[in-house]
Amino acid sequence: MSQSISYADAGVSIDNANRAVAKIRDFARSTFNERTLTEIGSFGGMFSGAFPNMADPILVASADGVGTKLKLAFETGIHNTVGADLVNHCVNDILVQGARPLFFLDYFATGKLEPDVTASVVEGMARACKENGCVLLGGETAEMPDFYPTGEYDLAGFIVGVVDKAKVIDGKSIVPGDVVLGIPSNGLQTNGYSLARKLFFEVGGYKADSYIDELGSTVGEALLATHQSFLPQIGSLLDKVTIADEGVRVPLIKGLAHITGGGFLENIPRILPEGVAVEIKRGTWPELPIFGLMQKLGNVSEAEMFRTFNMGIGMIVICSPDGAAEIKQVMNAETIGRVVSGDKTVAIT
Repeated sequence: MSQSISYADAGVSIDNANRAVAKIRDFARSTFNERTLTEIGSFGGMFSGAFPNMADPILVASADGVGTKLKLAFETGIHNTVGADLVNHCVNDILVQGARPLFFLDYFATGKLEPDVTASVVEGMARACKENGCVLLGGETAEMPDFYPTGEYDLAGFIVGVVDKAKVIDGKSIVPGDVVLGIPSNGLQTNGYSLARKLFFEVGGYKADSYIDELGSTVGEALLATHQSFLPQIGSLLDKVTIADEGVRVPLIKGLAHITGGGFLENIPRILPEGVAVEIKRGTWPELPIFGLMQKLGNVSEAEMFRTFNMGIGMIVICSPDGAAEIKQVMNAETIGRVVSGDKTVAIT
């Protein structure tokens, strides 16, 4: 009689998957609100689509990952921050269009499920969802033997938010003479990690647990600094408008740019209308030491630094000169540049 082969013999443990789901169910439930219509475990998550306080609700969706920042989680064994990184990154990506988050879904894939690791990642996601008023509505946990190296996993997130059509932030009202404000980041956020890892670990010869006085922390701690959400700072100003001389209603915040992959040089142009450009004055904000250290380690050009990293600025806010003072009263922002006539480019001066 031939041997009976099971799914577990092929490397997929349904029991481990059930244990992982049991561990993460409470984390997800802790984010639920009155608009959540299904339990964890449903084939599809259901969320109320009624928006009685909006005249013309627009859904805004985005998907992203954490990139090779995950390598730091694998090396350090710290898994409860990358989930928060993922949620906050996605929140910021829809925030730039004026949207507030409604719900979030995740995709977690690994070669061999370790329920405690999976739960730790989801714990970070749930924490960030609660902080952003967002429901962790569901997701996918996939065990795929031979697909990922031992001890590694991949992570992706999907977010849906909403904004009233009249309050969409689209950059169309940006004109020469407007002010460029920068909200500080607390680290690399979730971009540039392939270059950062090369600079620290290959060029510099550091380890994740190497303490560097200039950073005031280990390399691992500095690189794992959580990608923060800017919704708490910006949220209260999303609905504010000013009245121009001609009586035209102009949003207080004319444009927002999340400084992610592509840095300043590729993200700011995404929100500029035709006929304008931006000049950024380096030295007008306190750059975190990690950026200067990386630039020295690899003799990296200024253009490459500003195209790869956020350089200590996590979010760009563009407003009229008259609106800058009010915005600065609400959020921790510095004036770092101006809008000029041009062809949708960014110059660092």
